[in-house]
Amino acid sequence: MGMIDLHVHSAYSDGSMTPKELVDYAVEKGIRAMALTDHDTVDGIDEILEYAKDKPLTVIPGIEYSTEYHGRDVHIVGLFIDYKAPVFLDYLARFKQSRTDRNHKLCANLRGAGIDITYEALLHAFPNAVITRAHYAKFLLDKGYVKSRTEAFERYLGDHTPYFVHREKITPEEVIEVTRRAGGIPVLAHPTLYRLGKKELESLIKRLKAAGLMAMETYYSTYTPSEEKKMKALAKRYGLLESGGSDFHGDNKPGLDLGTGYGRLYIHEEVLDKMKKTVQTKLLFTDLDGTLLTTEKKVSDKMREKLLAMIKAGHSLVLASGRPVDSILEVLGELGIWDEAVQMQAQGGFAAGRIYATAYNGAVLYDCIEKKVMESYHVPMWAAQKLFDMAKEHELHIQTYADTHVVSIADDDAIKYYTQFIHMPYVVGDKLSKELSHEPFKVLTIDLKDRQKLEAFRLEVEGSPLGEALACAFSNDYYLEFYHKKAGKGNALVNMCRALNIPEKNAVAAGDEENDISMIQEAGVGVAMANASPYLKEHADYITENDNNNDGIAEVIDRFILADLV
Repeated sequence: MGMIDLHVHSAYSDGSMTPKELVDYAVEKGIRAMALTDHDTVDGIDEILEYAKDKPLTVIPGIEYSTEYHGRDVHIVGLFIDYKAPVFLDYLARFKQSRTDRNHKLCANLRGAGIDITYEALLHAFPNAVITRAHYAKFLLDKGYVKSRTEAFERYLGDHTPYFVHREKITPEEVIEVTRRAGGIPVLAHPTLYRLGKKELESLIKRLKAAGLMAMETYYSTYTPSEEKKMKALAKRYGLLESGGSDFHGDNKPGLDLGTGYGRLYIHEEVLDKMKKTVQTKLLFTDLDGTLLTTEKKVSDKMREKLLAMIKAGHSLVLASGRPVDSILEVLGELGIWDEAVQMQAQGGFAAGRIYATAYNGAVLYDCIEKKVMESYHVPMWAAQKLFDMAKEHELHIQTYADTHVVSIADDDAIKYYTQFIHMPYVVGDKLSKELSHEPFKVLTIDLKDRQKLEAFRLEVEGSPLGEALACAFSNDYYLEFYHKKAGKGNALVNMCRALNIPEKNAVAAGDEENDISMIQEAGVGVAMANASPYLKEHADYITENDNNNDGIAEVIDRFILADLV
């Protein structure tokens, strides 16, 4: 296995080497892969990729963001970013303008201290560089205003000095979101440098993990063996990928070398292999009824084989439905892929894809292989009861779910129609505190004849206090579903991607009805079936040529999941 370095700076920020010089030096040292992570800029990436393309070196596009957390600088490294993605370029343009404004103010403050300095003079002294305080320090040293870099920071540039200018507050959460949207891996850089206590550091990691952090630097030039061990344990505890690098700056950090840091750093290539797996893995989120399943609630042999081919290739399937978990598992059993998927997982381990579910319109995230709930969001009991009471006044069918059965307001045509397809027993009751042992995951209203009646009910609910607590959407012309605002298929897609450390850009989502809209909007590729509602098609990136009765999802798998293998 070769050596890698996933945290390196060039002269485009505050390093001393050009991108070409970095490539030549990395090849000379036998480094197999390197990430260019200049501060708040990607200006050197085109140059380094072009120069390295015929060299025995893999270059990963990256960036190091400067953010603020409780008054401290916290750095986030972005790896494998699509550095030309509009969402990323929009952020970078705003950040660069903020940095420019700050530099003008800092120069004005220093001139007030008797120093002859302008921002234009700095740009002339350091062409093509993103100006940082390190450049100010060198400028002051070269002009004779200070005798050392340390003096420059102590007298003029440090946070405690009267000349310091705070940057625009950019949060770690913001750049994590931008990185994920650009298909990259957000990494917490050198966490030991923030001088946080054990509890404070864990609080930071937990907070950033919830925001979508995917990795942290468990290897770094200044880590002691004890610190490295602690960082590895934290990464494992919070389900984060491991990363690391030298933080090489060339001559601007004397004694710190590329790849080896201060002498004991060594990052194995397997760290990069796991990251590559993450950015190459795709998730197919597919609705069931009207999407994956035919009108007879079946799938063809061709469809079954295509699903297995996708899983064998290392990609994962997410069955995204308004159905309860048990009903989704019943469908999974009928698909005839569960046993083979489990076997592939046992044989292939990390290389094989998996099967997951988002049930009750995203209120429950479920691992179908491990048979366990990953996350869940409930409808408050008071809100569910209020919905039942309002529906009863409107003479509208309503139902909710216990763990093993449906709770229906009446033994009517609606519940009989529903249980034809969802093979669950039901009981009749309207006092939910007696019928349920815990808060439900969703509430469903049904009218088999008059959608307008459901539309009117929706407007009344949204205009009441319930509208603040719940979200709702139609799953077909007969079903209007209510669920927690943190649920919904779009939120479920984001939550599942974060739980699995996969960028949302890698998600492909397909559906046919209104409750699928949020899901296809959050995905990297949003697909409407040929048989989908016109409203859903307006929000889609792609509309299938074939409908759900003619293997439309097989078309999606070929085009967006297995295309690189065809």
